[in-house]
Amino acid sequence: MLKESPDHHDADLVLKIYDLRRETVMRESRTAINAKFWPRSSEEAIAVTASDHPLNLAYRQTSGYWEMVYGMARHGIINPDFLVENNGEGLLLYARIEPYLAEFRQATSPTSFRNAEWVATHSAVGQMLMERYRTRLKRMLETRR
Repeated sequence: MLKESPDHHDADLVLKIYDLRRETVMRESRTAINAKFWPRSSEEAIAVTASDHPLNLAYRQTSGYWEMVYGMARHGIINPDFLVENNGEGLLLYARIEPYLAEFRQATSPTSFRNAEWVATHSAVGQMLMERYRTRLKRMLETRR
């Protein structure tokens, strides 16, 4: 059952999630992924999962973190809209994988990005952010040619 409205427990979780985002390894991983991971094909998206890929550790750190965070919403632990209002960054990573999601799941795991996908489709705030991120991503990829 989804949480209909946020309460002080949700606020406490959001603050803890924020603190974890500031941890040194997490911050470095987020910076690396946000600066350098811009796949233009399913092959490039899947390549980051190889243990010898230069972004593999950062990818595992960030994707695992955001899946854990978004799983709290999917399982009704935290109000989805409140969570995403304060933690939308993981959807930017998901937006980069989304065009290749079927191939990505086939090559890695059928549950890859399951929680991010859920937030992107079941949260009104997640849906709104995904529209923005898809537009932003398209523009960014066009300028990075």
